[in-house]
Amino acid sequence: MGGTMTPVEQAAIVMLSIGEEPAAAVLRCLSREELLELTQVMSRMSGIKVDSVKTALQCFFDDYRQQSGLHGASRSYLKRSLDLALGSEIANSVLNNIYGDAIRPKMARLQWATPKWLAERIAREHVRMQAVFLSFLPSALAGQVIEALPAESRDRVLINVARLSEIDHELLHELEELVDRCLEAMGSQSATVEGIRQAAEILNRLPGDRARMVELLRAHDPAVVAEIEVSMYDFFILSRQTEATLQRLIEVVPLEQWAIALKGAEPAIRDAVLQTMPRRQAQGFEDMMRRSGPVPMSRVKQAREEIMAQVKALAEAGEVDVQLFAEAVVE
Repeated sequence: MGGTMTPVEQAAIVMLSIGEEPAAAVLRCLSREELLELTQVMSRMSGIKVDSVKTALQCFFDDYRQQSGLHGASRSYLKRSLDLALGSEIANSVLNNIYGDAIRPKMARLQWATPKWLAERIAREHVRMQAVFLSFLPSALAGQVIEALPAESRDRVLINVARLSEIDHELLHELEELVDRCLEAMGSQSATVEGIRQAAEILNRLPGDRARMVELLRAHDPAVVAEIEVSMYDFFILSRQTEATLQRLIEVVPLEQWAIALKGAEPAIRDAVLQTMPRRQAQGFEDMMRRSGPVPMSRVKQAREEIMAQVKALAEAGEVDVQLFAEAVVE
């Protein structure tokens, strides 16, 4: 390798030099993004010169000597030292990332699971355990997991996340047992792909005669294509439709059915529908929703599917122009 090496290239050389087992132990401590970046650089390396190896290892040991400090330093010792160097608030943050975090490398491995799969794993846990579990995940993944939980429980989970500060040893032990069960379940199955959802997303973006492609697929497997069509016409796409399309839907779908379908729906969908209604009709509709009270989730799902079946029928008849995916916009 010629020229100045980047820190990632130096790290890749160190990893290739220490052997498979130590390298694997290090990789388990990395985030998903760090692991992908490092392993991609490692895979591209070949014909590494001796001088490059020496330089990388020398930099590593120089950093190690600077960072490691006293072996076996106690938390109180580090607290006093970091207070002087960084101030109390930053010191506490640093120590919280050093101590009590044996669970983090295990949690990092869960980043490879789908949010839906993780949500299913924690759905039966009590809400405080769900909150603790999510607090150890990267925020982007935690948000996707919350989105995959039942709508009626998301707010309680999130408020419990916000209330967390220190987590006692017993709860951490319970979390570790939950994570171990998740990892064991991950290890017993092959990689999972949401094929129906992916096929629907591909079809929604397919240029040309989409309907013809759907019919060609139907000749192969009608049952699978029925699932794909449900995914293509997901209820959430109503949030991105034009006012003209929504007005037509409001004309053909009874208000009573909207009142059921919008129970627990994302605010973006409710706002899109309500803003399309005339003001007086929207006010009466909101009163209707309040009076209707709790509705079984199965009934809500049925109402949404019926509405989306009408959307599909209107689109195929050319009566409405349906936007099936969120297009990129330019300011």
